[in-house]
Amino acid sequence: MSLTSGGSCPPSALVTMGNIFRFGPYESNPRSRELYKHGAKLKIRPQPLQVLNLLLSRAGDVVTREEFRSQLWSNDTFVDFEHSLNTSIRELRAALDDSATEPLYIETLPRIGYRFIAPVEQIKPELAAISRTPAVVPPALANAENPASASVVRPRSRWVVALALVVVLEFAFGVYLARFRVNPRSTAMPPKVMLFVLPFENLTGDAAQDYFSVGLSEEIVTALGRVDPPRLGVVADSSKSQDKQHPLRADQIGRQFGADYVLQGSVQRESSRFRVTTQLIRTQNHAEVWSRQYDRDSGTVLILEDEIAEEVADEIEPLVNSDSKSSSSTRSVLASTAPPYQAHDLYLKGRYSLNKRTAEGFHQAANYFQQAISSDPNYSQAYAGLAETYVLMSSWHLAPQKDYIPKARSAALKALQLDEKLPEAHTSLALIAENYDYDWDTAEKEYRRAIELDPNYPTARQWHAECLAYQGLFDEALAESERARQLDPLSLIVSADHGAILYYARQNDRAIEQFRNVLDIEPGFRRAHMIIYAYVQTGRYAEALADIANWRRAEDAPETWAAEAFVYGRWGRHAEARRNLTKFQQLALRKGLDPTPWLILAYAGMGRNDDALSLLEKTHAEHSNLLTILKVEPAFDPLRDDPRFQSLLKSIGLSQ
Repeated sequence: MSLTSGGSCPPSALVTMGNIFRFGPYESNPRSRELYKHGAKLKIRPQPLQVLNLLLSRAGDVVTREEFRSQLWSNDTFVDFEHSLNTSIRELRAALDDSATEPLYIETLPRIGYRFIAPVEQIKPELAAISRTPAVVPPALANAENPASASVVRPRSRWVVALALVVVLEFAFGVYLARFRVNPRSTAMPPKVMLFVLPFENLTGDAAQDYFSVGLSEEIVTALGRVDPPRLGVVADSSKSQDKQHPLRADQIGRQFGADYVLQGSVQRESSRFRVTTQLIRTQNHAEVWSRQYDRDSGTVLILEDEIAEEVADEIEPLVNSDSKSSSSTRSVLASTAPPYQAHDLYLKGRYSLNKRTAEGFHQAANYFQQAISSDPNYSQAYAGLAETYVLMSSWHLAPQKDYIPKARSAALKALQLDEKLPEAHTSLALIAENYDYDWDTAEKEYRRAIELDPNYPTARQWHAECLAYQGLFDEALAESERARQLDPLSLIVSADHGAILYYARQNDRAIEQFRNVLDIEPGFRRAHMIIYAYVQTGRYAEALADIANWRRAEDAPETWAAEAFVYGRWGRHAEARRNLTKFQQLALRKGLDPTPWLILAYAGMGRNDDALSLLEKTHAEHSNLLTILKVEPAFDPLRDDPRFQSLLKSIGLSQ
């Protein structure tokens, strides 16, 4: 990849500029292509520095990805440009000690471009050179112990003293910004208060009632998330995996997750009555701020959830310092549209089954949601739950997409007809557009609408991150995935998906570490066994086989044999690869498993490119979501030069 010489760039933008850019403790010289920090030269490649200088020349304005491409890159392939720009931004952030999620200098606008957000000063080269000379402290100050010599300060010395003072003050300001991560354009915004919500404990003594306590806490999280998203962050523990014998203490949660408060509770339920006990705890000193006990009829569950959210917000309000509260309007809507008790109870059972993420759980969830709809045909959230269930059933290849996607679309549209502001329904429509229609613009629009409606909804951010990654927008994808992890830090699927994005971005060492963290908690977690392919990309074949053996011990999965065929194929051990592939095909046939996803990867690993491409063309005819990874899956690299592969990319809107 080569940069242009600068002749195609506007005179105001790049190396033709005579001035030097200064921001915080940094200086960038476009002419000499040098970057300094506190006067010391930094080591940085020319390409990221060109990107930085373009951003600096347009400080405060958005520089689109297309502008980067037209001004800094020659007519190379789109994939190379995307990878190079993302790599350049990462290198710049590392050099500037910047963050994608809390930017001090470079702000990401997903799918659009980047903006430099810190104040930038343009100075003459000779002034910058003086500020970097060792003689920043003039002799008059160095000889301060000698009053006679110190009393004579020539005009030039006074000028240098003044310049030194400016440099010191600017440095101090830069340190302040870096220390507190203050965005110079929004310093008036108070810090966000973070609330961590633990799953409510079921004290009924009947494990069959877990769905009610878990569902209650999840809906309280949703209600709290609507209170004041810019100032109140709500973090949920959706893992349900904490050790009940050694639960996390409030101070541990504060340190580990950056939470200011913890909300915990318990539920007792008998017949149509239930009792909810809640506690709000300050993590800093483990002090109980507030506690309540509620005795209610089951028919008032939704009203109680919002009541708890309002009372928690009232306690935190002095720190949140919000001028607007949405709880009163929310209460009136809930009170007027609350579904019958039976329908809501079925809905909670459906959500609980859906969250199991198993074939049996999906089918149970669909059944519960359908029963809830039969009980209340205007229950918008039940339609949204049914849409999400059908979308995931198709994504998990439990049946052809054509069997479930039309049902999912119909349920999502019905949910939005009843309530346009359901983020879950918008998220399902986004996934349908992405996985079935290959309509990336519509998917982006629906994800953004879901996040606008509920900025604290981790699933929308998790799936949006994947959508960005599939398009090769890794910088934006990792930032969005990181936000999903902050909102649901104990979720294994969110963590594993973050590892998948790192793998697609060819950051294999980081991907392996991320997958390893998940597998240490749950050895049989399938998504995390993508670690196999990351190992292969780094030539660590023995470690890939060791992980397959661990997976096989945790779960009797036919897929392990296909994965082994891929590893042996890439290793050049073709006899072992063929034996494992035959074993997989026999087991898949015996268990009624759709072998297509695994066969494609195995064929690609074994060098059977024609077979892999034939299957990919077949999946395209079926509108399979398997094609969404086509642009970024490293295992497909041997196929990329084939015209059939390029045609497939173009047909799904991901052409080079």
